[in-house]
Amino acid sequence: MAIQLPIVDFSPEQRDLWKRVVDLWALSKVREEGQIRSTLHPDYVGWDMSAPLPHDRDAAVHSVSGESPELRGYELHPLSVQVYEGKVGVVHYSYSAMVVPKNATPINVTGRWSEVYLMQGG
Repeated sequence: MAIQLPIVDFSPEQRDLWKRVVDLWALSKVREEGQIRSTLHPDYVGWDMSAPLPHDRDAAVHSVSGESPELRGYELHPLSVQVYEGKVGVVHYSYSAMVVPKNATPINVTGRWSEVYLMQGG
């Protein structure tokens, strides 16, 4: 397994891709529903390993907005950040986060996540 730490060893393309991941988590923390929706492709598919099936963009946006638990804090750790031919990016990372369900005790969650990005525009 190739672990690419520290981030200072990333190429400019890898750094930009990792920044996109970090920025999306920041939007999730402040619950910017419109911006989150606009960053995800209309045909987005993700999969929380605790769920029986993958979810779509609407479910992803709902999971970090509205009545969903508040994301109070988090740490992200890049494990692999790859950019292929300047067009496709694949990111694997681990995370730990504190979420606070409405009127409930905060919960610490940890996990691993993979994301695939397609460069569009410029």
